[in-house]
Amino acid sequence: MAGSPPEGRPAGRLRRGLPALGVFVLFLAGWEGIVRLLHIQFYLLPAPSEIVANLLGHASFLLGAAWYTAQEAFIGFALGCALGILVAVVSVRWRAVADTLLPYSIAANSIPIIAFAPLAIVWFGVEQGSKIAIVAMMAFFPTMVSTIRGLLSPDPASLELMRSYGATPRQIFLKLRAPAALPFVFTAFKVAASISMIGAVVGEFFGGVEHSLGVYIISQASLFHTREAWAAIILACAFGIAFYLVIVGVERLVMPWHVTLRR
Repeated sequence: MAGSPPEGRPAGRLRRGLPALGVFVLFLAGWEGIVRLLHIQFYLLPAPSEIVANLLGHASFLLGAAWYTAQEAFIGFALGCALGILVAVVSVRWRAVADTLLPYSIAANSIPIIAFAPLAIVWFGVEQGSKIAIVAMMAFFPTMVSTIRGLLSPDPASLELMRSYGATPRQIFLKLRAPAALPFVFTAFKVAASISMIGAVVGEFFGGVEHSLGVYIISQASLFHTREAWAAIILACAFGIAFYLVIVGVERLVMPWHVTLRR
C-alpha cells in the first residue's frame, strides 16, 4: 500500500510486532484480572503486579544470579556449536566420519536432561562446569545436523561448474559450501540459543551455587514462595529472549544478502 513503511525498516518491524505486543498485554491483563476476581492465593498463582514488585525488590540479587546462569548458557552454547560445526565440516569432507558419528550423536541427543544432569554433576562438579557440559551437549546436535545439511545443500550443477574451472576443494568450500550453509547454521544457532538458558537452569535444579537462577527457583518453589520463583523465571526468560535476539542481529550483519532478510 502506498505510503506504508517497508517491512525491513524499523517502522515496518514495529508495525509487525504490534499484534504480538497487544496479545501479550491482554494476556497479562487477563491474568491479573482472574487472580484478583477469583481471589487466587499467591502461593498458587501470584498476580503479574506482585511478580514485578518482587523482581524490582530483589533486582540486585536476581540480576547477579541471572548473569551467573547466563555465563553457563553462553559458554556451553559456544562450545557445543563450535564442536558441532567442526564435526559437520569433517563429516562432509569424509563421509565415513558422518556414518560413524551420526548414530552416537542421535543417541546422545535422546538422553533427557533430567537423566544426564546428575551424572554431569558427578563428572564436572556442582559449579559451572557441569551446566556448561549440559548446555554444550544440547547445542551440539542441532548445530551439527543443520551444518551438515547446509554444507550439502549446493546444487550438483554448481559443484560441477566450479570443478570444471579447476577450483580446489578449499575454494569450493569457502566460495560455495560455506555461504550456502550459513542460513542453516544460523537457524541452528537460534534453536541452540533458545534451549541454552533452559539447559543451564534445569541443570542447576540438581545442584549448584546459591547465587544461580536454577537453585533459587527450586529453593523458593519448595517453600511456596511462588512470587520469588516466578520473578526468577521471568528473568531467565528475558535473558533467553535477549540471547536469541543477539543471534538474530548477528545473522543480519553476517548475511544481509539472504532473501529472508531483504524483505
